[in-house]
Amino acid sequence: MSKSFRRLFERVAQGVFTLSGSVTGMIILLMVVFLFREGLGLFLSPEIEQGYALCIHASNPVERLHPQAVKAVFDSGITDWKELGGEEKEIMLFRLDDLFSLYSEEELGENYALLPEKLGEVIEQHPGIIAFLPERYLPAENESVKILPVAGISPGSFFGGTEWMPTITPAPQFGALPLILGTLWVSIFAILIALPLGLGVAIYLSELAGERIRKLLKPAIELLAGIPSVVYGFFGLAVLVPLLQQTLHLPVGETALAGSLILAIMALPTIITIAEDAMRNTPKAMREASLALGATHWQTIVRVILPYAASGISAAVVLGIGRAIGETMAVLMVTGNAAVMPHSLFEAVRTIPATIAAELGEAPTGGTHYRSLFLLGCILFVITMIISVSAEIISRKRHNGVE
Repeated sequence: MSKSFRRLFERVAQGVFTLSGSVTGMIILLMVVFLFREGLGLFLSPEIEQGYALCIHASNPVERLHPQAVKAVFDSGITDWKELGGEEKEIMLFRLDDLFSLYSEEELGENYALLPEKLGEVIEQHPGIIAFLPERYLPAENESVKILPVAGISPGSFFGGTEWMPTITPAPQFGALPLILGTLWVSIFAILIALPLGLGVAIYLSELAGERIRKLLKPAIELLAGIPSVVYGFFGLAVLVPLLQQTLHLPVGETALAGSLILAIMALPTIITIAEDAMRNTPKAMREASLALGATHWQTIVRVILPYAASGISAAVVLGIGRAIGETMAVLMVTGNAAVMPHSLFEAVRTIPATIAAELGEAPTGGTHYRSLFLLGCILFVITMIISVSAEIISRKRHNGVE
């Protein structure tokens, strides 16, 4: 009876584990599909704010305006049609609100029924006009009105654009390059700081520290990994940022350097723990053989232990990079959140996780801004996936003993 019950229990447990694994895999797959479906939908969105159009006079030879040119026009950076390939004529900006200063509500008719007609009259009277209007009020039957064609947002403009201004009108700017470079900029310098420090501490714990000190320091270091990132952010904002500003005489302390230092501190426990474990797994026979051949303790560390543990150390570095790239709150608090092209560690930057955290709550569901944030999430997913696959390959190499 007990044997039959044991078999039944094993079958039930096997079924539960199989179902659990299947459900988990399905959920992860659905999450990835949802992420990319929402993100890639950005390329089906118009360059101009959805539901609006740009109108010019029919005599104007300009046939199309890129989003950057539209932004420059409405910011008064471009004031003459000649700069856009048209005739030498001053540009007149016009929005729907300007119509109400020209006509009374009685002249616009009941429920603004005559609004498209009046808009057509305004455009007809001003050859240099560019009007940003809702599509439902377009004066489509007026031969003096030309509606500029609107294309979809292209991958080139998204991945290669240098301006991230998703909420401006009439042409939001979705240039993700500053965010991608800001993420890589902060993360790479964080690893350059954390790697030598982490490797040094790992060597000390594995080869130099006494057993009592190691048992004291190892749990303390691992405890750092459990501290919430917002606590690191508060520490950086209250201590590190003012210190950098005063020491380096910076205009502001919220810089890429502050973000790199905070991420370096956060990546240290991962690097130290994995690297130290890899070093301690070096066979005792290899250590003794090195010492028996006349090598000093340091020579054994440098020429025997470190080469043997190279795969484990590499895995520690890769996982540390993954920890740095995916961090949100701490970076959001200390980097200044300026979506500009990074040129120096002493300037404010913005990372992809910080952008998603700061803007997703304000983006209308299903809108262009909403989809652009999901596409940023796709970029972050691809980066972290590459890092995870690299760590797995390095880990397998380590376990197989291939050096």
